[in-house]
Amino acid sequence: MCILLIGGDNIGSITEKLMQNGFSDIEHITGRKKDAKNFRMPGHIDLVMVLVDFVGHQLAKVVKEESRRSNVKVVYSKRSWTHMEKKIQECAKELAGAE
Repeated sequence: MCILLIGGDNIGSITEKLMQNGFSDIEHITGRKKDAKNFRMPGHIDLVMVLVDFVGHQLAKVVKEESRRSNVKVVYSKRSWTHMEKKIQECAKELAGAE
């Protein structure tokens, strides 16, 4: 499964925890660059997680529109693993069941 994290400069140990939950391909976009408004959803993404405490409203809006267009689930969370964990586990089960 492939997840795209949007927001935060450094995702650190979150990568390892995502791998433990079944995500083998982890991509990260900081969302700080000015060209973030030109964001386009990569075709191989299974799940998008927006780290809301590190992303501006405009980028969040573009991600939401792109995820709808691409039919990719998007979830929102703080950067803390305790906030992310339950959402990640639920989504991983859904994605594993869909395959």
